[in-house]
Amino acid sequence: METMSEQKSRLFNERGELVVPKAVVGRLSLYLREVQHLIRDGNETTNSTELGYLLGVTDAQVRKDLAYFGQFGHPGIGYRCQELVSAIKNIMGTNSTWNIALIGIGNLGRALLRYKGFHDQGFRIVAAFDVDDQVIGTQVEGVDVYDIHDLARVVSDQSIRLVAISVPSHAAQSVVDQVVEVGIEGILNFAPVTISVPSQVRVIGVDLAMELEQLAFTVVNRDSKSEYKK
Repeated sequence: METMSEQKSRLFNERGELVVPKAVVGRLSLYLREVQHLIRDGNETTNSTELGYLLGVTDAQVRKDLAYFGQFGHPGIGYRCQELVSAIKNIMGTNSTWNIALIGIGNLGRALLRYKGFHDQGFRIVAAFDVDDQVIGTQVEGVDVYDIHDLARVVSDQSIRLVAISVPSHAAQSVVDQVVEVGIEGILNFAPVTISVPSQVRVIGVDLAMELEQLAFTVVNRDSKSEYKK
């Protein structure tokens, strides 16, 4: 049987980075949302059974997921909601505000600027960039729009470490190369194309059409199972 020290060492890679399954990190965000909802509804405590029910997983899965990061429960109480929110935000790195840059002010970019949920979770879009002279120098949803050539200066001035990219597919890699060059560490890519980055840069792709394909597959697969059982 592994000792506690051996268990902890197994969770880190050779660069000293915590290695956690992507599915666990995804559920961590969902736990955070649900506990925040519970707080808004006036609840002070919750437990693994309630969280599991809300997310459609077992209570054992909830405990296993949280155990990657420590022990948060209290005997006879479960989880104190405010404590758990603070702990998860600390784990996710959202216990302080992140300044974000948005590149590409098309329809999707404007929709992202209108979305207020980012600020609620600790993210603030402080600058936008485009190549269109008609929008450069203006404000969109209260955010200044800069020429992409001003990227290095604005990133430095605003202490920006993360960017969201909503540009056409053919321009995505060129834009990514520019943001990497100015020291951006994380990229949220809405362009429906795979991009290449150095190993030290983290990328998450959001392909809305692909997500709908996955949803369609689950619906068709469900219907197929029903037909098979008849």
